[in-house]
Amino acid sequence: MLLMGWVGSGLALAQTVVKPPFDGAGLVRRAVQHRLDMDQGHTMLRYVLRKKDARRETTKEIIETKDGDVARLIAVDGKPLSAEAERAEMERLDTLAAHPELEEHRRRSEMKDQARIDRLLGMLPDAEIYTFEGIVPCDSGACYKLNFIPNPRFVPPDIESDFLRGFAGSVWIDQAQERLTRLDAHLIEDIDFGFGILGKVNKGGTAQLRQTDVGGHEWKLTELNVNLTGRALLFKVVDVQIDERTSDFSPVASGMGYRDAIRILKKTKPAAGVQ
Repeated sequence: MLLMGWVGSGLALAQTVVKPPFDGAGLVRRAVQHRLDMDQGHTMLRYVLRKKDARRETTKEIIETKDGDVARLIAVDGKPLSAEAERAEMERLDTLAAHPELEEHRRRSEMKDQARIDRLLGMLPDAEIYTFEGIVPCDSGACYKLNFIPNPRFVPPDIESDFLRGFAGSVWIDQAQERLTRLDAHLIEDIDFGFGILGKVNKGGTAQLRQTDVGGHEWKLTELNVNLTGRALLFKVVDVQIDERTSDFSPVASGMGYRDAIRILKKTKPAAGVQ
């Protein structure tokens, strides 16, 4: 019955005649701007981050504060920390609480990384050519689906944004809130940096992300997968493998400071969030 209901809703959406009053690039531009607007006054949250790389999988509980994010490691490879590792983590948090300059350094690093992401996302409307595919079922209900290919007229302003020239794929944008919910992209050609001298990213690399309304129209990145290979400075092999998942979101006090977050995190049971 559930399957039939899903199929039925999908057919109903497919049969809906829609004539969007906007172009694809305009829709993407608004979705990017909505994200930037929400970042200026979003709800502070507590959540679990699972991150996997070639060496191990870590699970951290994170609390957002006015001073930046504070994290506590609670599991490695799906298992609670050993007694020794748990003591080391508690000592790290105590050191962080005693030295505000460490948290300030982390906050500035976070802000710098966020600014870089915002810059790249801001280029998406101009870096790609979008084709409107229709309205399709998605996790948030109904989404506009757009396919995209590189825009040959796009001139990257710097080396960091150069790789946008090679991506093609699809993007899903929530119909009701015009928020980007999913992006699937792959490199359709090799990308050289500095005429190949500074580096190269190989054709075939992929990037996927999902954003979810976690409550109260608060959208968060809940999945990120990046698989890129290449080389840097002619000889160094580059192999970027990122697999991240976030879950278990709950709001925290908007004015919470990082020391308050540390006190809360230290009370977390070691096995919390482990699957």
